[in-house]
Amino acid sequence: MQEFDLFVIGAGSGGVRCARIAAQNGARVAIAERRHWGGTCVNLGCVPKKLMVYAAEYGREIDDARAYGWDVTPGPHDWRTLIDAKDREIERLNGIYVSMLKKAGVALFTGDARFVDANTVEIGPSELDPDAAVQTVRAKNIVIATGGAPTRLDIPGAEHAIVSDDAFHLENRPERVAIIGSGYIGIEFAGIFAGLGSQVVDFVYRQDLPLRGFDEEMRRHIAELVPLNGITSHPGSTPERIEKTSEGYRLHLKGGKVLETDCVFMATGRHPNLTSLRLDLAGVEVTDGRIVTRLEDAKTNVPGIYAIGDVTDTYNLTPTAIAEGHLLAERLFGETGREWSFGTTPKAVFFSQPLASVGLTEEEAAEYHALDIYTSSFTPMRQSLSGRKGKAFMKLVVDSKSQVVLGAHMIGPDSPEIIQGLAIAVTAGLTKRDLDRTIGLHPTSAEEFVTMRTPTRHVPPSSDKQN
Repeated sequence: MQEFDLFVIGAGSGGVRCARIAAQNGARVAIAERRHWGGTCVNLGCVPKKLMVYAAEYGREIDDARAYGWDVTPGPHDWRTLIDAKDREIERLNGIYVSMLKKAGVALFTGDARFVDANTVEIGPSELDPDAAVQTVRAKNIVIATGGAPTRLDIPGAEHAIVSDDAFHLENRPERVAIIGSGYIGIEFAGIFAGLGSQVVDFVYRQDLPLRGFDEEMRRHIAELVPLNGITSHPGSTPERIEKTSEGYRLHLKGGKVLETDCVFMATGRHPNLTSLRLDLAGVEVTDGRIVTRLEDAKTNVPGIYAIGDVTDTYNLTPTAIAEGHLLAERLFGETGREWSFGTTPKAVFFSQPLASVGLTEEEAAEYHALDIYTSSFTPMRQSLSGRKGKAFMKLVVDSKSQVVLGAHMIGPDSPEIIQGLAIAVTAGLTKRDLDRTIGLHPTSAEEFVTMRTPTRHVPPSSDKQN
């Protein structure tokens, strides 16, 4: 039996960072991964999805180029070329993650890891190595970083649907696709399939607006952009069953509507990936399907066992998992003092007109503050010659009393790149006056954030919790 100072279960973004930093601080570290070195983000999430978003963007740019004098005509998209190129890039990134860990001195185990007791883990056969012998290790500290998995709706015919894991490995792009769910994954893949040429993209969701949790005004604006991309929205719709037919599938919605499609894609959320860990043998507390931790130090109820990333179902973003892993490794084996501002973590939705956000939404801020709201809507300059429809929209949420910028939100070209810069200002607690005295970079969309002078409206606090 091998013994370590730290054993990490799951080699995703958070687990790899935790293992690497701990090893660099002199700890004896091992990590186990069942299938994908680099985790969901690298293999079945952010990275391959962004490559597919780029592919969809090229089609629109070729189409728009004619207005700028280029004698080009978009041809049909070759799905197989894209998927093969994506797979090669993912394989390259897998190798980089393995190499980083080895260079840091981390011992690597391939297989399904499961608890024997609070200090002992067994690693058995997995999809990557089905013939592997069972190995057992002990560790003073164990970190659970197994990420999340797609959630399927419990409806008749659910077995006929794909989830996001499957979408990256489809043999062919469906000409007709019905996407259920309006979170990040749902709206992004609706834009991808439409942009790559799928003739029918049905976007089905139970809410009145897509992207629950984002600023309400931004949700309304992006809902207006969806049909401009050849996507048919079905808000307020509840799927009841999926029927297989000789020509594809029928998605039956509550109320009697039926959608004929070649592919039903369930983008209906994710859940912590805990099934095979045997947490009960270690005594780890799980509530509503997630591991219960203290946010400040990632501790579970069992001394020496920690949990980071999506298994805690708190932030569910790659950069926050990386930060959690880094902080934990330094608390256990290095110098402390590093900090990250989790409350101002920027977010982006890579739709054809991307949405990006940092800080508080108007609804969140109004719980505690009287607000000045600044907005700007305009046609991006790059669309002026092509005539492509869809306006950019920008918004600042400002505390009326202190003039501190509490939130910044944008839909439009380059919004994720722009909001990443503004995230520094929001994290630093800069004021509207700081933005006003900043000279704009012209001609850009970003300059709008420093030229909005007059509030669009004033919003009183919605409760008696006003600062």
